[in-house]
Amino acid sequence: MDVLKYRLLTAVILIPIVIAALFLLSPANFGFVVIAVCALGAWEWAQFAGWHSQAKRIGLAAVFAVVLLAIQFSLPDMTMLTHEPLILYGLWAGLIWWVAAILLVVTYPASASWGKSIILRLLFGVLTIVPFYCGMMVLRTIGYQSDSSFGAWWLLYVMLLVWGADSGAYAFGRTIGRNKMAPKVSPGKTWEGLIGGLITAGIISWLFSLYAPIPVMPDYLLVTSIIVVVVSVFGDLTESMFKRQSGIKDSSHLIPGHGGILDRIDSLTAAIPVFAGLNLLVFNGFGL
Repeated sequence: MDVLKYRLLTAVILIPIVIAALFLLSPANFGFVVIAVCALGAWEWAQFAGWHSQAKRIGLAAVFAVVLLAIQFSLPDMTMLTHEPLILYGLWAGLIWWVAAILLVVTYPASASWGKSIILRLLFGVLTIVPFYCGMMVLRTIGYQSDSSFGAWWLLYVMLLVWGADSGAYAFGRTIGRNKMAPKVSPGKTWEGLIGGLITAGIISWLFSLYAPIPVMPDYLLVTSIIVVVVSVFGDLTESMFKRQSGIKDSSHLIPGHGGILDRIDSLTAAIPVFAGLNLLVFNGFGL
């Protein structure tokens, strides 16, 4: 019960902060917040690479922060990122990585030979965190010059989609879940849960199409949302795979009742760059 109280209290505190950051911060200041989150994620990721000393973990966090700050300061216009090469390369890297990550999860533990290489494990961290930053920034600044809140609504949608689908999957999995999705990675995930998550995602997509204060193409949004939710599930499973391989239960204990930063954003690290990449690079649209 104490854990549940912590979870509820943390959610009550964090959700308004997230919404305020989305809608009230300028793109540059929003970027600084995302970089801070990414640096904390890198601090946690160091354990997946086998670096458990605080010196190495802080060092890795600092490297990520410096690289992402360098990327941000190199951007000529923070309000127009949809054609910025660095951002688009990051999104392509994210799309390719999450296809590879799904294959690693599906074939685990046969695929676990990567666990012997610190370089590979660090590379996987780069491919998880940097595209997440790129996706967050490009989504936040979509249409910014004509409507400064346009991109914030899209980011909020992806977050609600992932969190809602996760809740739906949990409810279905607990009540009727029988068939395990990836028992060697995460025994709690079931196919019934995935179906429940997809049904919930469909409802959220439909409601957003009806009530969002921005123009939306319902059919287009539904298709991209279903793909993103499936990938987000594998984002969760990918972190579970890394934790299992590293013998870690939680990425850290930064958030009371929730574990670490990566434990809270694992699905989003997949969903955000894939949603942005599908819309900007593959389907070439955003429903605009």
